[in-house]
Amino acid sequence: MSGNHANLVLAARALRALADGFVAVLLPAYLLALGYAQFEVGLLSTVALLGSATATLAVGRWGHRFALRRLLLSAAVLMVATGLGFATLSALWPLLVVAFFGPLNPSGGDVSVFLPLEHTVLAASGTADARTGLFARYSFLGSIFGALGALAAAVPDWLADRADWPMIDALRAMFVAYAFVGAVVWAIYLRVPERPAGESTARPSLGPSRGIVLKLAALFSVDAFAGGLVINALLALWLFERFGMSLTAAGAFFFWTGSLSAVSQLAAAPLARRIGLVNTMVFTHIPSSLCLIAAAFASSLEATLGLLLARSLLSQMDVPARSAYVMSVVTPAERPAAASFTAVPRSLASTVGPSLAGAMFAAGMMSAPLVACGLLKIAYDLALFAGFRKVAPRT
Repeated sequence: MSGNHANLVLAARALRALADGFVAVLLPAYLLALGYAQFEVGLLSTVALLGSATATLAVGRWGHRFALRRLLLSAAVLMVATGLGFATLSALWPLLVVAFFGPLNPSGGDVSVFLPLEHTVLAASGTADARTGLFARYSFLGSIFGALGALAAAVPDWLADRADWPMIDALRAMFVAYAFVGAVVWAIYLRVPERPAGESTARPSLGPSRGIVLKLAALFSVDAFAGGLVINALLALWLFERFGMSLTAAGAFFFWTGSLSAVSQLAAAPLARRIGLVNTMVFTHIPSSLCLIAAAFASSLEATLGLLLARSLLSQMDVPARSAYVMSVVTPAERPAAASFTAVPRSLASTVGPSLAGAMFAAGMMSAPLVACGLLKIAYDLALFAGFRKVAPRT
């Protein structure tokens, strides 16, 4: 694939992140406005992540039978249908069905079916030396446009105050906007080649790198389970419930967290060249987890937000390094399978956390998910460092 095709993927990633940015903040507010409680917010987030994991698993198992562009276009169509479904439905069970089958992303990262598909395009678009930088751009655009999307979470407040819209209608309008973004993403994917030159129609499989990939997948699952306890939708709910933050204030906060994450990801490539990919993942991740644990015990809103902002400056620096490391420790022929084998367990593991966190919130244990997330992520980092600090990239 050419660099132009990589640019198409980067553009689509930016637009999807924009939509995900406001949906993650507005989803708990929308469900609360419909009369649901904290547990239902966690349940719907779990179902959405479980649906994404199932779709990613299906792509990994049977996706080789279809052209890459066809899979990308199908995912974009589901994005449109998801936005329209949430804009028109109110009952819990229909919303759960839409959340399961659609690519709704209540988290701060990207755990949707788009991820392994777009990673495959990117891995074929750059040399080994340029790959970390390309993944860094991918993650940077996701973070910065996700931050801009979070600012758009203030639109319902504006429509309610200035245009005298009922709040529930203003919230539904944002899901229509989500559907519109999906339609634009669909149009972008039309320009991706039907089947890239050199792409095999055989079922992708792992060969000499199987052991490494499976170990990485297991470790990434621990990290994903921990992250599922504090996805953006639940962190927004925590701020709403503990400090009474408004949608406008929450949107501004998530704008800054996303912006700091984006800035940190720009530093990932040069830092990885200097200290290595594994060291970049571990030595930036542990301090961010300590900040999260401290935020759980902070008594004031200002101290809490300060610690969470410090966490955001470090917590996502491992994302491009992790993606580049997985693509680098396998042979080129194994890359599509490696992307799927590491993405699927992450997606599955992340589905458990939101419901568990929602149950903790409902039981009055408001700080428990943050503490558990931080401790599990530190354990993951230590295990990753112990097991892979001496495993050098192949290419």
